[in-house]
Amino acid sequence: MERRDFIQQGFAFSMIPGSAASRFKSEAAPAEQVVIERPVSGQPHKGKVLAVIQPHCDDISLFAAGTVAKLIKEGYEGYMIRTTNDDHAGRGETVGDVVKNNLVSNAMVAKALGLKKVFDLGYRNHMMDNYSMQDIRGRLIFLFRVLQVDTLICYDPWGSYEENPDHYITARAVEAARWMAGGGRDYPEHFEAGLKPKGVAERYYFARGPQLFNRVVDITEVLEKKIDANLANFSQGPAGEAGAVLRRKLADQGKYLPLLGQNDNEANRNYIKHFVLDMDSLYLRGVPSDRQIGEAYQLGWAERFHYIGPEPSVLPEYLEKNVRNK
Repeated sequence: MERRDFIQQGFAFSMIPGSAASRFKSEAAPAEQVVIERPVSGQPHKGKVLAVIQPHCDDISLFAAGTVAKLIKEGYEGYMIRTTNDDHAGRGETVGDVVKNNLVSNAMVAKALGLKKVFDLGYRNHMMDNYSMQDIRGRLIFLFRVLQVDTLICYDPWGSYEENPDHYITARAVEAARWMAGGGRDYPEHFEAGLKPKGVAERYYFARGPQLFNRVVDITEVLEKKIDANLANFSQGPAGEAGAVLRRKLADQGKYLPLLGQNDNEANRNYIKHFVLDMDSLYLRGVPSDRQIGEAYQLGWAERFHYIGPEPSVLPEYLEKNVRNK
């Protein structure tokens, strides 16, 4: 029995019928348990803090930028935490230039999404499994307490088939840190410095490939912001200026693709929208099209997550019904 088939037997699955995305049988909650998160007017989340955590400068832009933009629009104050320094250089590149370009790219993605500040932890790229988990976790606990984080977005610590050690180590450290940050026993020296415990109550976890998900977020109104974030990520593929590169390559051959538009800016934005986020999404990102995910739930464009939130206490309702005067 194939490993994927074995895992699929334990879940109800949601597929996007008739599309290339059906090759990925995503591990979904039963249909009645999938929550559709729609845009809300005003700023109902004013005063709340969002931590956007990624190992590399392209992760959030590719997988969750629409949801980040939506939550910021609805009042969150957001911060970016990047765990690696993206220091792997290819042929003809220097490590120094690569690190610098990715640092700038990461900052530009954060700015495009309206995030207030960036924290770069600087671990070596593709080597996070060689570092102390306690060290990574401790730094995250400190940041969660300093920033008083209410909600986070990151890779899913329970994601299946994740190959990249930076992804799964970051995710596992985040999940442990967000729990420990709310207690009063871990790193008590923080409290001597004036910090307060702060557990992260809400988590939006994303994954590549087959994905456990129970929440679909409508990003139609903020799609252009997601395109902005991917355009800002100039240092890594598959977005950035890939559209302009393809347009010039075709022009050199005496050809053109109408979908790319009339100039480099149009080419970049249209390439991101129609290829990276839609038609060639499985090849370029390893996840189904945002447009097709949206259509499956009668939305325009959407992202999906393994969402975990606080369980409401039954005590207040019970007390209201059962407490008696003496």
